[in-house]
Amino acid sequence: MSAQGEQLGIMPLAEALAKAGDADLDLVKISPNAVPPVCKLMDYGKYRFEQTKRDKEAKKNQRIVEIKEVRMSPGIDVNDFNVKVRNAQRFLSDGNRVKVAVRFRGREMAHTDIGKRLLEKFAADCAEVATMDKEPKLDGRHMTMFLSCKQNKDTKK
Repeated sequence: MSAQGEQLGIMPLAEALAKAGDADLDLVKISPNAVPPVCKLMDYGKYRFEQTKRDKEAKKNQRIVEIKEVRMSPGIDVNDFNVKVRNAQRFLSDGNRVKVAVRFRGREMAHTDIGKRLLEKFAADCAEVATMDKEPKLDGRHMTMFLSCKQNKDTKK
C-alpha cells in the first residue's frame, strides 16, 4: 500500500524496498503473519511522533481515581462518626472512591450486626453525594463497603 493509501499489489521485497527508497519513505509491515505479508509505505518517524503526541494528549485529559479509606470500630461515638462522614463526603466530592471499614476486636466479633448497621447508616448519610458500589461484607475481622461519587456515574452515562 502506498503512502496515499492505494494498493500497489504483490511484489518482491527488493522492489518494495526500492519504491520506498525512491519515495524517501519507510516500508512498514502492517500484518506480518499474513501470506503474503502486508506492507505500507509511510514516514515511520512522523507516525511515531504523532502517536506519542496523541498518547500525551489522552494522558493529560484522564483523571486518576484514588481509593480513600475510612476506618471505624463498632463502638464509635456520634461526633467521631460525623467527622468520618464529613471526611468521606469531601473525598467523594473530589471524585475519589471511598472504602469504609469497621474493625472488630475480641468479643466484638459476636456483634457483627452492629457493624453492618453502622455501615448502612454511613451509606445513608453519604447518599446525596455517593452510591454504594459494594454492599457491607465481612472479611476476617474487617467489614468493608465501597462508595463512589454520584457525579462520576452521571457523567459516564
